[in-house]
Amino acid sequence: KTVSGLYGETLEIPCHNGATKEEDILITKWKYDKGEGIPGDLLVKQKNKNAVIMATDEYKDRVSMAANSSLLLSAAKLTDQRTFTCMVVAREDIMEYPINVMIYKSPEGLEISDQAEALEIGKLTKLGTCVAKDASPAANITWLKNNKPLVADGEGISIRTSVLLDPVTGLSTTASTLEYSAKKEDTDAQFTCSTQPTVGSELVSSPVTLTVTYSTENIVLQVIAQDPLEEGDNVTLKCVADGNPAPTNFNFHLQGEMVKVEDSNTYTIRNVSRETSGEYKCSLIDDPSMEASKDITVNYLDINLSPSGNIVEHVGEALDLTLKIDSSGESKVFWTKDNIMLDKEPEFAALTYSDSGSYECEVTMGLLSRKASFDLIVEGAPVIKQLSKQLSEDAQHKVLICEAEGSPKPAVSWSINGTLLDESPFINGKITHKIKVVPSANLTVSCTVSNEFGIDTRAINVSSCKYKVTVKSSSLSLLHNFSYSDYSLFLSACLLNIIFRCFNGNFAERAIEFRIFFFRVRVNPFTTYQFFWVIPTQFTKGPMPDHLQIDCFLI
Repeated sequence: KTVSGLYGETLEIPCHNGATKEEDILITKWKYDKGEGIPGDLLVKQKNKNAVIMATDEYKDRVSMAANSSLLLSAAKLTDQRTFTCMVVAREDIMEYPINVMIYKSPEGLEISDQAEALEIGKLTKLGTCVAKDASPAANITWLKNNKPLVADGEGISIRTSVLLDPVTGLSTTASTLEYSAKKEDTDAQFTCSTQPTVGSELVSSPVTLTVTYSTENIVLQVIAQDPLEEGDNVTLKCVADGNPAPTNFNFHLQGEMVKVEDSNTYTIRNVSRETSGEYKCSLIDDPSMEASKDITVNYLDINLSPSGNIVEHVGEALDLTLKIDSSGESKVFWTKDNIMLDKEPEFAALTYSDSGSYECEVTMGLLSRKASFDLIVEGAPVIKQLSKQLSEDAQHKVLICEAEGSPKPAVSWSINGTLLDESPFINGKITHKIKVVPSANLTVSCTVSNEFGIDTRAINVSSCKYKVTVKSSSLSLLHNFSYSDYSLFLSACLLNIIFRCFNGNFAERAIEFRIFFFRVRVNPFTTYQFFWVIPTQFTKGPMPDHLQIDCFLI
């Protein structure tokens, strides 16, 4: 039977494991094999007495006996790896129980020493040595890359292992050296070593990350600038090489000129212009054949609008607009007038007052934008476009309306005193002027508009007719017992007779408050009269009176 113990700890070696009853045991004795078959006594115990140590060598201070007759061996050493025998004397027999002892010790730790400064692609290089100190048995070391075991292949991976035995303690120190031929993808790879002791958990070293060096295989020229790149901007050329360590010395080829840059991989071109556009290159100073190129386009957008600014022209004249565009690409043009989008470029073959306003054109090319504008004022003598009249809503006065065009803003005057009702804002050369009047007789009213360029006058006839018509009961006898609605129909039927009496008769004074109705009569193909006929409000319901007084107003 074999019993295992840990180095430096107390080892319990069992005796008979219950094969003999304790009450039958008379004497228990422990001894060990010194070698070559020579036994060495350790201790003995008689029944009902304390154990007596018989050893005179190193064991005399390290051995004791447990209550169950097991041998307790303190501070276990590798030299304790031998056979220990428990001899039991019973009443009827003498038995011996030999026990083989094995002592194990885990390494004190794993450490990678003699680390390389860097690994070179394609070259077998000593990465480092993993050391497992003071172990028993000697540690078996495994190398790992990114937690995956490495196996020696005689080409890119070489592992050499050595074991050193301590003559005093008998413990072993294992050293494993890894030589490795790196690849580009090994950049930032983690290398570790591990061992699995006979007793205990796996031990893993701290990871090691090494720089992987390799020569440049590819080079790229980068252009760093705002988008879009415009005239006046700065642009930085950056040469990026995939070597490790990265090259720091470059040649920049700038439109036929070569600039050498050391300890940097950038070159800045300031205040670029459209002439800066073209092909640019960079190359390694150490290897000029390794180069990269890039095309640079400087975007530009120039516009010239003629005329521009404040423009004053005379009505009826022509205005020629010219928009010149110089750009590095295709552009689009948008026009607005007074901030309202136009569907096409404005044309002015014969200027009108409505052409006045603020014009702006915006030219875009990608993200670039340019604007130009002009303010157009069309001047000229004022012209009355329309002079009209209408009866006010309360039928108590006339409203005269004068609509005119002209610029500068024309002054408006009337040949009759009236009350100003409204004057519209002066926009694009247009103005509307309204007054109210109460004419006592037929008259002709003139509207006059004027500015520094001229004057215009137009007249309109304004009539005033306000008569009383009395309809006797003989005219209303048919409607004496009719309602107001029927009476209204009758008045409509006989109104034409009342109209002519309105023109030719003399009538009494005005009656009390009236309700107004509108009626239009065409007298002949060329003349239309508009009348208001009024019914006293106290007669708008119920049977009609014997006579009715009606007011007639000629407009």
